[in-house]
This record gives sequence, structure tokens and C-alpha cells, in this order.
Amino acid sequence: MAENTSHKSYRPLCVLTFKLNVFLTGMNPFYFHAVNVILHCLVTLVLMYTCDKAVFRNRRLAFATALLFAVHPIHTEAVAGIVGRADVLACLLFLLAFLSYNRSVDQRHVGECFPPTVSPFFLLLSLLLGTCAMLVKETGITVFGVCLVYDLFSLSHKQEKSSNGVIHQRSPQQPASPPPPSLPPQPHRENGKQHRFPHRGAWGGCHSPSPPEPKSSGFPVSPGAMWSMMRYLTARTNRNFLLTMRPFLKRATLVITYVIVVLYFRLWIMGGSMPLFSEQDNPASFSPYILTRFLTYSYLLAFNVWLLLAPVTLCYDWQVGSIPLVETIWDTRNLATILLAVVMTLLSLHCLAAFKRLEHKEVLVGLLFLVFPFIPASNLFFRVGFVVAERVLYMPRSGVQTLPHNAKVHYNYANFLKDQGRNREAIYHYRTALRLYPRHASALNNLGTLTRDTAEAKIYYQRALQLNPQHNRALFNLGNLLKSQEKKEEAITLLKDSIKYGPEFADAYSSLASLLAEQERFKEAEEIYQAGIKNCPDSSDLHNNYGVFLVDTGSPEKAVAHYQQAITLSPSHHVAMVNLGRLYRSLGENSLAEEWYKRALQVSRKAEILSPLGALYYNTGRYEEALQIYREAAALQPSQRELRLALAQVLAVMGQTKEAEKMTNHIVSEETGCLECYRLLSAIYSKQERHDKALDAIDKALQLKPKDPKVVSELFFTKGNQLREQNLLDKAFEIKTRGK
Repeated sequence: MAENTSHKSYRPLCVLTFKLNVFLTGMNPFYFHAVNVILHCLVTLVLMYTCDKAVFRNRRLAFATALLFAVHPIHTEAVAGIVGRADVLACLLFLLAFLSYNRSVDQRHVGECFPPTVSPFFLLLSLLLGTCAMLVKETGITVFGVCLVYDLFSLSHKQEKSSNGVIHQRSPQQPASPPPPSLPPQPHRENGKQHRFPHRGAWGGCHSPSPPEPKSSGFPVSPGAMWSMMRYLTARTNRNFLLTMRPFLKRATLVITYVIVVLYFRLWIMGGSMPLFSEQDNPASFSPYILTRFLTYSYLLAFNVWLLLAPVTLCYDWQVGSIPLVETIWDTRNLATILLAVVMTLLSLHCLAAFKRLEHKEVLVGLLFLVFPFIPASNLFFRVGFVVAERVLYMPRSGVQTLPHNAKVHYNYANFLKDQGRNREAIYHYRTALRLYPRHASALNNLGTLTRDTAEAKIYYQRALQLNPQHNRALFNLGNLLKSQEKKEEAITLLKDSIKYGPEFADAYSSLASLLAEQERFKEAEEIYQAGIKNCPDSSDLHNNYGVFLVDTGSPEKAVAHYQQAITLSPSHHVAMVNLGRLYRSLGENSLAEEWYKRALQVSRKAEILSPLGALYYNTGRYEEALQIYREAAALQPSQRELRLALAQVLAVMGQTKEAEKMTNHIVSEETGCLECYRLLSAIYSKQERHDKALDAIDKALQLKPKDPKVVSELFFTKGNQLREQNLLDKAFEIKTRGK
């Protein structure tokens, strides 16, 4: 958590649920998803109960709200994605904390504007549940703000009860007479007996006498009403206002103090610093212009609201250029921002008007549940690591998705299938995602990586870039495709753009640098590698590739440091270990080379690791060990010709010529153009003193017409030796003369 590279997401309770999943059901993904769905069902039930008891006091409306919650598409990521459990579980604890706080306040009217705390247990329970919500996901702490505002504007108001036991809200048409200024507020009595009435969260209030006025259904609050409220707050009859507020102030002081302590603990856990993000995570926050940041942040609020109202375009990763920056006041998207501001202003005025009329509490509760949980994701107080994240809308908006018909689910499942190597199934689900949402650039890009037809792949990449010109993966893939087609200048341009829009994409640096190195533009290639290491210091592959480049350009000493850095960053990086072993082998450090080869084998016993170790043993005369290594390598990859040929060479050197001959002839039967096979057969036959067959093998090798003059010379020299062994000295002399 103290590292600069940490995302600072301290969510121990969420991690604990994953640990329990693994402990009880193993790594089977079905049960991870099943737990998410069960949690979502629980949230739906608790939401319905909350709406019934604290908002509508109407079961039908509560059921309708829960029903909308159960089918809204926006929360695909939160419920269908395993890591979305943090949002679902935090929402469950959020609602439970809210209900506990509501239970802690005296639900029976005692004639006071601010009822006392009737149950310290439920108040402390709400603090505990809110803390648990925060330990599941950081947004959980916003429940305390919701509770306090709800307490101030909803719970802390007076109601009357009629003689028939029905709760009535006081209205301006029936103003209540205030108690005499010199007397404290008296409990309401009926027939000389004091009664306590159940409080169900309906609007109530303490009002001074005011002239009757007709109930208004509009949003605005008249200046006269505002002036009346000001006179009420300053009237002589309310000198004891703070005294009557004492119960609420006690609760507020406790909650605020507790929140400060919890936030201090959270900051301490984070190492006293906020997480660091890259520009591709949240481009607006890196803009040097205040206007751009303000306009973009404001538009993103409107964009999130639109996702709640019309979730027709869903994406698992709104980053980089998915939502271009709003850089000028003339951008038409500002109209959406203005519309949102107008609507929110009208809703706020409506809440003030409802406060005076003692009605429509559901508007206030809706705003509280919408605004407060979204504040941490709004960039208002600190930078977040995303442009838009649909999962954070789980609390602000009731809803989850119709899973089978959602493009995002098909896309995520296709990614899973692709990682499992089930490419044909992955292609089907990518295409299904595109059928449901044709503008899914990432699905197009991934389809391009799976198709074997380069022309078709090119079309997919180009379509992805038409939808999102800043899609760095599509730029990278199209650049590599053009590189393979020898369109190197176009490839360089695309790879540079990939780096521009994804400066932390290490593969793009490696690909561009290797392309420049192929063109012998070594200085530019080295600059690209160095820029990549600066921007991606934790990329072990980049350090390894730079090491290969340094070896090829004659700087083996520098290469050692980068190979070792790659291994430090990724202790299981067996490719860097093998490369380091090869480098030490070329420097004559055979013991160090052997050590690194063996260390790589501890990570993975692959043929490509066994092969250089076998060559080391062979070239240092350790034939028994070489034989053992090559046998294992050939067993792992029996179809690889080079391994079987190397094994045959070791067998021949050790005198096991029959097995060597059989193995080499088998290779020749599979590939008649194997020059090295004929050379080895010639050596085997010569060892067996079958010089005619050795001579025949050399002739077949010469018939292949090798282009390397050195190889041709060696073949003629070997043929001359075979002729000499057959006492054909004249021919031998002629052949050796031709071989010079």
C-alpha cells in the first residue's frame, strides 16, 4: 500500500470473501459468479425493505423500485464481473447501515423537533456496518453523509396522530400553534394522557404560525416563503432552537468524529499518499488547462446520468480516448452539462419547497442515494483511475442487467475463452457482442488477433480505429501486420501512435524498436527502448528485449544488467534467464551459463531451455549429460527436427551409431532437403567404415546446392576424405582441389 505503484485499494473484507470462495469451492469461477448473484438478490430485497420503511411507506412502490433494480442493464460489470463484488457487497452494507441508523432514532413522536436516540446499539451498529462497507469498497463511507442529511431533513420533524390512530402530516392549511415562548415544548396529550406515536419517516416539522397558503405542486420556492423561513429561524419563539437540536447534534458529532478517525486510518493505510494513475486512465485530470478539466468533469457527470437513464451503450473500460476531452465552451456536449445543471437545480428547489410543505421525502432520499455514493468517483476531491466506470453506479442507481442479451457479457466471456485458447468459441462471442453493439472497438480489435486471414484482420483493425482512432492496441496490431507485409514506414507511424495514446504499453516500444533496428536505425531504436523503460519501468519483457538489442549491437556488459533487471522484476522470467545464460556462454563463462540455464529449468522444463543446456554440455565434452538433456527435450517436442538431429549427433559421438542412423534417416524421410542430416549420415557411415554410403550421403548433400561457400568447401573436403579412404586418390585430389 505504501508503494507509489499501488492502486491503494484497501478492501480486506472483499478479499476475504474471495478467500472464502477459494477455500470452500476452489477456483471454479461458477461459484464466484453465484455468490455475486446471491449478493445482488440480497441487495434487491434490502432495497425493497428500505423503500417500504423509510421512503414510500407503500409496498407496491417499494416492489416496483426493487423490480427496476433487478433488471437495469447498467450494472453488468458490477454483478457479472467477479471483482464487481466490491460494489455489490458495499451496497448491501450501505443499505443495512442506513436502516440501522434509522432504527436508532426514536420512531415515536414525543413532541420534539429533533427526537432523541432511542437505541445506542443500532447507532453503533450503523457505524460498524458503514465501516465494513468502506472496508469492502471506499465509497461505502458515504453512507454516513446520507444518514446525517436524512436525519436532519426527514427524521427530525414532528407529526400528529388523529384520534383514530392514523398519522397525519401537518400542512400549511392547518398550522399548529407554537408553545408559549417561556415554556419548553410539551408532549402532545389526548384525553389527559401522554401518547407516543410511531414515526414512519414521513415529512413533519415545527412551524410558527403563518397565514394559510394554497399547496403548490411546482418546483420553485417563492421569495415570500423563503422570507417566512428566515423569520422563523430568527423569531423569539425559537431562541431555544439549538437546545431542541441537541439530540441531533449529539448524533452528528459522534458520526462526524468517527468518520474523521476512519478517514485518518484509511489515509494511514495508504501510506499518506493518494494512488498514482497514468494519463491513459483519466486523460482529463492530466490536462494542463483548468477549463478543459472543468468542462470534461462536468460533461462526465451528465454522461453518467445518461447511462443511468438510457444504458444503450455499455463498455467495460471507458479510458484513453473513449470520451474525448471537452476543450472549448463551444463544444455541443456542454448542452448536456447545462441540462443536467438545470434539472439538478430544479430538484434541489423542489426539495426545499417540499421541506416547507412537509411532503415528497422520496425526492430527497433519491438525491441522497444518487449523489453521495458518486462523490468519490467524480474527480471532485481527488483523481480517479478511470474516465467512466459503470460499476460505481451500482449504489447511485438501482439496477442490474439482462445478462444473456448484453454485448458486454459476450465480450468478457470471449476474452475468457481467448485466454483459455478456445479461439473458435471466442470468435463466436466477439461476433455476438458486435451484433448487439456494432461500435465495440475492442471486440473488433480482438477478432483481428484471432483470425488467420491477414486481409480480414486488417479490416477488423481498421474498423476498430474508425470507431476509436486512439485505440492503442488496434494501432499496435495493425502496425505489426503492416510490418509483416514489409510496409515498414506505415508500420512505424502506427506504432508511434500506439505509444502516443498508450505511453505505458511496453509491447509497442519493443515492436517499434525492433523494426527500427531491422532498418539499422540503431540510434532511434535505442532511444525508443530507453523511453519505454522510462515510461514502463516495471516491464520485464522490455528490459529483456533491450538486453537482446544491446547484445546484437555489441554491448554485452550493459545487456547483463538489463537481463538481471528483467529477472528481478519477474523472478519467473525464464526467457531472460536463458538469454543471460547464452550471453555468459558467448563470453566463455560456462559455469555461470550453466547456472542460469538450470535456474530457468526450475521455472519451466521446456525444450527451448533444455536445448541450449544440452549444447553447452555437448561443446564441453559432457556427452552423458548432453544425451540425457536432449532425450528429455526431444520427448517434449518430438516434431522438432533440430532437437532430434542434435540428439542423433550426441548418439553418434558416443558411438551409438545404430540409433543415431535410424533417427537421422527418419528425419530425412520427413524432410529430404535436410542438409545437416546428410552430413551427419556421412559421419555415421564413415565411423561404421561404410564409405560408399558415406560418399552417397555427401553427394546428396551437394545436390541440394547450398549457397554458403564455406559449407560447399567443407562438403567437398569431406568427399575427398571418403574417396581417399576408398583408395581413389586421383579423384580425392581432384575433389579437394575443387573444394579450395
